[in-house]
Amino acid sequence: MRILKRSLKGRDGEIKLVPETLDDLWHLKYIIEKGDLVFAMTKRKGDTSSDKLRPEKVDKKTVRLGIRVEELEFHKFSNRLRIHGLIEHGMDAGHYHTFNVEEGLDISIIKTWKKDQLERINEAEASSKRPKVVIVAIEEGDADIGLVKHYGIEEYSHISQSSGKGEGTLREVFFQEIMDQLVYAASESESIVVAGPGFTKDDFLKYMRSKESDLSERVISEDTSSIGMSGFQEVLRRGAVDRIMEESRIARESRLMDDLLKEIATDGKVAYGMEEVKMALDYGAIETLLVADELLRIEREKGSIDSFLQAVEHTQGNIVVFSTVFEPGQKLLALGGIAALLRFKI
Repeated sequence: MRILKRSLKGRDGEIKLVPETLDDLWHLKYIIEKGDLVFAMTKRKGDTSSDKLRPEKVDKKTVRLGIRVEELEFHKFSNRLRIHGLIEHGMDAGHYHTFNVEEGLDISIIKTWKKDQLERINEAEASSKRPKVVIVAIEEGDADIGLVKHYGIEEYSHISQSSGKGEGTLREVFFQEIMDQLVYAASESESIVVAGPGFTKDDFLKYMRSKESDLSERVISEDTSSIGMSGFQEVLRRGAVDRIMEESRIARESRLMDDLLKEIATDGKVAYGMEEVKMALDYGAIETLLVADELLRIEREKGSIDSFLQAVEHTQGNIVVFSTVFEPGQKLLALGGIAALLRFKI
């Protein structure tokens, strides 16, 4: 995410920015709220004469509009964020319009900014300067490739060894198919983690070095007990992505969820569900508050959660917002969408 302007003086501050990746559009879904004022360049139909029997073709004009947000939809597979609301500034004020925000479109957001939203902006801006990461989880006969995103790990492909045609042994054909897909998946200088159980990953690395020496220079190796999504999560928990990206949001969420589940299993220093967490706050016991982004968005529409978050901060508690696209966030939703690791048991 590229920030073009920050003006945060006064009650309503403005940030002008350019989303550069799908991750950035996902961030904006949780930054922009109902009631915010958003400006962007867009296309809008011009006026037409209403007294003609046959309607003429209407050209769209490129105009800059400001709309008061009423609805947002994040369309992951079409790479766009739809923002719908009433036009307050510009052509056809008083009518409704929808912005289709895509990568590269600069927008201005005017709102009362909350701390976690500013942190998300800073995180998205910083991430644009970090290397991206691709994970290959491999065992004998099967491999999975995953792309590390801010909102989670996106499964890129699954490759199985077959008896199909190709040069060399079946194993070499299998390795080459992984290589072919990896060249596309890691086409923008991403760092690569090759992980898995046993010696298959080591053999694949040797094959890679013999075929794609430049690509192999971007690889680190990691032991895991499985492949697939569980293998990807093992890589995150072991800190391989952190070592590459310095600070990974989803790796942190995976570790915190592990800590939370351990405390629940041992009836330890933990609270989950809104009622228990509020009681923990009354005792001043919250060390780290875990809240799902979807719960935060819904509760903000009700207007009740920000004073609660401020109270957590006043008692020196940390707040971590979990992505519900990724498995730790889904687990948190199953626990009520909110939980806390505590300073002491209550």
